[in-house]
Parts: sequence; C-alpha cells; structure tokens
Amino acid sequence: MLDQTDSPSTSKKDPGTVNAHGLSFNLMISSGELQTRIKALAEELTNDFKEKNPLFIGILNGAFIFCADLTRSCDMICEVAFMKLSSYKGMASTGDVATVLGLDRPIKDRNVIIVEDIIDTGVTLHKLLPDLQAMEPASITICALLVKPEAVQHPLEIHYAGFEIENKFVIGYGLDYNEHGRSLAGIYQLASQE
Repeated sequence: MLDQTDSPSTSKKDPGTVNAHGLSFNLMISSGELQTRIKALAEELTNDFKEKNPLFIGILNGAFIFCADLTRSCDMICEVAFMKLSSYKGMASTGDVATVLGLDRPIKDRNVIIVEDIIDTGVTLHKLLPDLQAMEPASITICALLVKPEAVQHPLEIHYAGFEIENKFVIGYGLDYNEHGRSLAGIYQLASQE
C-alpha cells in the first residue's frame, strides 16, 4: 500500500511524503526538476549522437520511465531495446546479478547507450559491460538518472548523469521498494529512521 501526504509546498503530482510498506519517504526531486534535467540530457545526447542512430538499452524494471521520457525528448532517429537484470532484494544489492531478459538483437558496430535508473554500488554494470563489449558495439555510453558517488564500489565511466545523490534509499519515477513506489512522478528519499 502506498500512502501519500501533501504539504502546503507540494502539489498533487508531488506529495511531500509517501509511505511504502510502512516506511516514510520524503520528496527529494520533484517531477518538474526531473523533466527539466531529462530534457537537458536529451539535448546533450542529440548533439553527440544525432547522425548515429544509437540503440538505447533500458535496464528493467527501474529505468523504463526514464528511458521512455529520455528517448521521446531526443531529437534524432534512435532505437530502443530492454534488458532485465536483477541484483536487489528489498533495499540492498545482493551482489549477484542475474540476467532475467537478454537482448533481442545484435549490437555489433552499433552505438549503444545504456539507460540506468540509478548507479549505487555499480555491481550491475560492472558485470554487464564485459558481456556487451564482447558483442563488438561501436561504442558503449552510460546514461544514469541518479548516481550515488559514495556507494560506488567499481569504477565506471558515467558519461551522462542526471543527479548525484547521497547514499540513501530512494523510490519513485520507476524505482521501487518491493514493487511499491514506481509510479510516483518524483523521487523520494527514505526518511531518517529513529
């Protein structure tokens, strides 16, 4: 069950506090801030890949909304595919990455843009990148909506980043806590637990 609480400074689209599975989360990034930053990322990507027909690979489940908004905001011909990788249970990464849904097309000589909702430990991409590189794409670019610099355990070159955030659990805009919170328009951070 997802409960929402408004405050005078928030809108119906972005309630100030939400509750998921008995935990409280406070608004951290509003829907308006997200859309403004995504449009800026899309403009950068368009400038860099306009004539290259890039293949965006959204990492499911979390990046599906970000990938849709990002590609719709790009002013270029592009293609979209998805992969489903699993490494989370509850609020923590298990450290193991399982491919639940693989690519449905070859990427040899393609300019690939990996679209991630969040990079925290970096374990998922650390394990995925060698597999993709073995398929001989022309390039691999990483575009992440959220990055937690304090949590990264594996060095990654993140070419496009929406927001750097502190190492706290977040939900909303595709991110979930045990499947709750994905449909929220903004990003919500776990409230301090006393």
